[in-house]
Amino acid sequence: MVAIVNCPTCGKKVEWTEASKYRPFCSNRCKQIDLGAWAEEKYVIPSSGPEQNPEDEDREH
Repeated sequence: MVAIVNCPTCGKKVEWTEASKYRPFCSNRCKQIDLGAWAEEKYVIPSSGPEQNPEDEDREH
């Protein structure tokens, strides 16, 4: 059984096989659109704030 996924860019159905050269994308165009969105920082991974380095805390006191 072949898995079918939706292209993350346009939503077109894509077979998850080795023959699907750009999986999970349907085409190189959709792959490049997604890469461009990452480069323009349109996608963000949320964080709870900057991590503190223990050495930095020592300098503050």
